[in-house]
Amino acid sequence: MSTRPADPAAILQPSTVDARLLSREPDMSPADRQFGKTLGRRLAALRHEAGLTQHAVATHLGIAQQTLAHYEVGRLRLPVALVPTLATLFGVSTDTLLGVASASTSPSSGKRGPTPKLQRQLERLRRLPKAQQHVVLAMLDGVLQHG
Repeated sequence: MSTRPADPAAILQPSTVDARLLSREPDMSPADRQFGKTLGRRLAALRHEAGLTQHAVATHLGIAQQTLAHYEVGRLRLPVALVPTLATLFGVSTDTLLGVASASTSPSSGKRGPTPKLQRQLERLRRLPKAQQHVVLAMLDGVLQHG
């Protein structure tokens, strides 16, 4: 039995699995595709606000940077199992990450509160060790007294 070396052109052809990953998932409805794109834009915005690179987030999630890039443009579906991890990483609720507005947080409810970015920063501050919280609060007090 003789084995021929593989045709180099065939090696460079994308596999059917790669082609499926890089194309729209066939079982997605137009509404699902739109949700995926919107979620991806929200994910990218939260990542930018946190000052993180795709590589840093992907490493934290244990995935390839290219996979995260595909999530951010809505080319691939974000696995549900990653939602809580991403919400925690960005200091937001899963509802915020998914774009779910509850009646108590919608702008039409008349309630006012911190902006989403400020809310995330406060949440990140809350998770710091007490000593670091005191340093940040002392700096903030100094800025506000002179402003």
